Amino acid sequence: MVKQISLDAWQIQQLNELLKKGSDIVEKTNKPIVLFRQTLEEEEESYEEIVCTLTKGYVIEQMVTSGGIIVPSFHQQLVFTIEEYPQKLLRKSKDRFLEMIDFLEEQLK
Repeated sequence: MVKQISLDAWQIQQLNELLKKGSDIVEKTNKPIVLFRQTLEEEEESYEEIVCTLTKGYVIEQMVTSGGIIVPSFHQQLVFTIEEYPQKLLRKSKDRFLEMIDFLEEQLK
């Protein structure tokens, strides 16, 4: 059990460092980084999805409905500091957590 807690703490620290590095790049380029998009529901030409972006100092998860004749709308917006997001994500989805580490490592080379 102790080994697992240590591994989780190390991974949280690793993602935290990657998010800080990405945030520094966002500050320089003034362009947010899309961390992931997840389609929740699709119907004909419209869809509902979660869009997660990294901005200067924050990670923002937005639930968006758009497509077809539907005007894009935001149903939910969650804003997390870079320090708190890795723990929230790890509790929510271990797979998404690991995917995000891989994605950021690749993007920030």
